[in-house]
Amino acid sequence: MEERQLNEKESLELITRMIQNTQQRLEKDHALPFLVFGYITVAVSIAVWYALKQTQAQIWNLLWFLIPVLGSIILFAMNRKKTPVVRTYVDKIINYVWIVCGTTVVIASIMPTFGTKMPILFVVALVISIGTTITGAISKVGLLVVTGSLGILASFAILSMQGLHSILFFGGIFLMMMVIPGHILYAKGRR
Repeated sequence: MEERQLNEKESLELITRMIQNTQQRLEKDHALPFLVFGYITVAVSIAVWYALKQTQAQIWNLLWFLIPVLGSIILFAMNRKKTPVVRTYVDKIINYVWIVCGTTVVIASIMPTFGTKMPILFVVALVISIGTTITGAISKVGLLVVTGSLGILASFAILSMQGLHSILFFGGIFLMMMVIPGHILYAKGRR
């Protein structure tokens, strides 16, 4: 098969179509990861806050690891039932963004067990907010750019917080940054 060079107009049309396809999939299918991980993060934040408030036993912090475990299991189960779709280069880029963000968050979450002191809620909120903002920018979904940017700003507020209130604030960031836009995107994709 002979490859044909695209002219400038055809190249722009192809790129535009790829972005539109990604936007449609983001609205329809990709809203689910925002909902799944958003709800799990909010629920785990409340559970950790409550358990620590009641017992002051730091062992309850292990509940944070439910987020990647449950989120991955739920998404795997949901995606297994779907028919495969053609993935564009833009889809792959967004996937790479989330692989990097997810890996960074997991590694950062494990570091305190080795004695490394870091404000983990700040780091996680910041990295996931950046991933949300980049996803919105790449796919030209302004809602994600706005909520991700608000998440970046809100994550810095965690640095000034003391005690258990930072856990609830962290959950609130994910509610604002993932759950609410996830529902909006999902509803828009179902239309």
